[in-house]
Amino acid sequence: MTAGSSGQRAYIGSFTSAGGHGIISAAVHPQTGALTELSRTAAVPDPSFLALSPDATVLYTVSEHPEDGGAAAFSLRDPAAPAPLGTTVPVRGGAPTHLCLADGHLLTANYASGNVSVLPVDAHGALGAPCHVLQHTGSGPNPERQQGPHAHAVLLDPSERWLLSVDLGTDSVRVCFLEPDTGRLRPHRETVLRPGTGPRHLAFHPRGHRAYVVNELESSVTVLAWDAATGVLTQLGSTATLPTSAADQPNYPSEVVVSPDARFVWVANRGHDSIAVLSLDADGDRLELTGTHACGGHWPRHLALDPTGRRLYAANERSGDVTWFDVDQATGRPHRTGAIAAPAASCIVFT
Repeated sequence: MTAGSSGQRAYIGSFTSAGGHGIISAAVHPQTGALTELSRTAAVPDPSFLALSPDATVLYTVSEHPEDGGAAAFSLRDPAAPAPLGTTVPVRGGAPTHLCLADGHLLTANYASGNVSVLPVDAHGALGAPCHVLQHTGSGPNPERQQGPHAHAVLLDPSERWLLSVDLGTDSVRVCFLEPDTGRLRPHRETVLRPGTGPRHLAFHPRGHRAYVVNELESSVTVLAWDAATGVLTQLGSTATLPTSAADQPNYPSEVVVSPDARFVWVANRGHDSIAVLSLDADGDRLELTGTHACGGHWPRHLALDPTGRRLYAANERSGDVTWFDVDQATGRPHRTGAIAAPAASCIVFT
């Protein structure tokens, strides 16, 4: 594929402060899933996490500055060359690490300041200044990582009624309601997980009735029942992301992905440098670790499935590459088939 050809695109975010190229645009080979770089832009520093508008015409990113973080929009009028859409907007929080879109707003989870920011999105996809910032409170037992709140992810639930924010510092998941007219986040309920687990990211079951939280400080996944009618999460259990033989190895899981057919869950293990494969039972209530497989690099910060659900991609931050795998549909095991250089890679999303 060339820059002018049509087809699927992938966008890779990276840390410019660590030598990354900013945002890389890549073509996706329709048969093999191989990535070919088309362009890059460093218009925004440290674009560590990305999200696409529902119609894939605008790409959004955080700018993970530790004190004065920001968010920015890029037009995808030319999908091969994202172009800045307005300027970077301060989010009134430090180190934004995650973002999502909901009801005409962009929300960012700000790790350093422990809050969630809400930014209006105009008719063209450009961002306005924050209309609300919801501050988390609390702490956890880990003196180095949990001295205060650290919002690490924010996402819309499958019913599109609730916003969930995952806080590593307070060992909890907060459920909020977003007022679409004012952009204010109204707290609804907080579910506290086991102390010291350090929840980082969350993914939903395809049927929307279960949620899976990956815990960075414990190397585990917590299964929760989700009631969209009442906005209530209920803990069902947890499963390790490492085999017993590696349980004492320093490891900090980063991402959790659920297969479209709800048979498997994959987790990226940073430190062990592996992808954990966990099988799901028919109801989505129980996980079983069936194996761990090399991620093809060092420090896998993010995992993503392509839209077909047949290929898995790992953004390996410290080895500076994105590797891709064909997924065995019977076992969920990833088989490495290629890689592309991407210094300080942190995230990958697909059109």
